[in-house]
Amino acid sequence: MPDRSTDIAAFLSAVGWADAGARPLAGDASNRRYLRLTRPDGIRAVLMDAPAERGEDVRPFLRIARHLSALGLSSPAILAEDTRAGLLLLEDLGDALFARVVEAHPEMEVPLYEAAADLLAELHRHAPPKGLACYTPALMADLASLAFDWYRPGATGRDSPARNRFHAETETVLAALPDTDSVLIQRDYHAENLLWLPERDGIARVGLLDFQDAMRGHPAYDLVSVLQDARRDVTPTLAETMVARYIDATGTNAQDFITAYHCLGAQRNLRILGVFARLCLRDGKPHYIDLIPRVWHHLLHDLCHPALSDLADLIQTELPAPTPAILAHLKSRCAA
Repeated sequence: MPDRSTDIAAFLSAVGWADAGARPLAGDASNRRYLRLTRPDGIRAVLMDAPAERGEDVRPFLRIARHLSALGLSSPAILAEDTRAGLLLLEDLGDALFARVVEAHPEMEVPLYEAAADLLAELHRHAPPKGLACYTPALMADLASLAFDWYRPGATGRDSPARNRFHAETETVLAALPDTDSVLIQRDYHAENLLWLPERDGIARVGLLDFQDAMRGHPAYDLVSVLQDARRDVTPTLAETMVARYIDATGTNAQDFITAYHCLGAQRNLRILGVFARLCLRDGKPHYIDLIPRVWHHLLHDLCHPALSDLADLIQTELPAPTPAILAHLKSRCAA
């Protein structure tokens, strides 16, 4: 839009980047977009364009980025900011996403996931920032219910009469977990948001992206996020090894942690199931439907845990499996 272009040009001129070339970087499911800027001398940066009129706010990103950086973690350095305009100039951490590195160098998979688990163990030794909102059992139940609000109606054409019962039982299960608000959780900690920075040392070798929705939550949540990835397969052996590595590094109670891992895994996968259906049905993004079978597989794995036995029966009764016919039906209703 012309007004947005004017805002961006004014911002870049004010911070000394008016002569930079720009090209789009891959975005995400939000209303933000990213541009890689390159000056004539080859110096690069990233522009985050997050317009407030589209529901975006750069201030949470700034707050969490500075918190992570203060702990010695590799969030992008903030080079310039205009919070009113929703524009940030960020350090360019490169293109070596974990997912791309593993594709090109499969032998790097274990070291990369070890680094990701070790980063969480270190992050969780520190208190979250004061005033950070809590990912409460009630909120988690609300978000898990997106599977009933979007996936089930989209797949079957009918709402579920058990939706309220599901919400209540989910909240009860999650409320029984200890430490549900003890650490900062980034909430999108996975291989498409982690960058490999081998020139740095220790856990600083893991570059962090897309953490502006961080909240206070359970220590298992981000480990679930990276090991039960909606976009790439992680073998059960690797996942179990990384869970054990985290438990060993933190000294947490193994039985409690593994129970929480599966309960939070079920919650997260139900939320993603609903979000991916919504992205297709409401927002016209059908490619997210292709990821649903992997999410469903993770969900069924989590529902095998004894703590979820009652919920498992309810979920598998009320939510249809994503057969090829159902996936095709969801795509046929894209943006309907």
